[in-house]
Amino acid sequence: MRIAVRVTPKGGRDAVEGWTTDEAGRPVLKVRVAAAAADGAANAAVIALLAKALGRPKSALSLVAGHTARVKRIEAEVSEAELAAAFGRL
Repeated sequence: MRIAVRVTPKGGRDAVEGWTTDEAGRPVLKVRVAAAAADGAANAAVIALLAKALGRPKSALSLVAGHTARVKRIEAEVSEAELAAAFGRL
């Protein structure tokens, strides 16, 4: 399943803030990480945070789009029910 994630790097802490919608009305998961957006540190922190929240190994998630953008696409080996249990309903 692909998940759209809006990342705030250097956000002071690592946290998932829940679902919101983007300008087009699509669901986006808001995430903040303490890591800076340099040398892929924020991307790695996002993957680690989501993997922990989903109870999956980091290798079960991959960044497929948005390597240098705030909005990223994460491919995760999870069902919609597991996603809802971890982050709430879309």
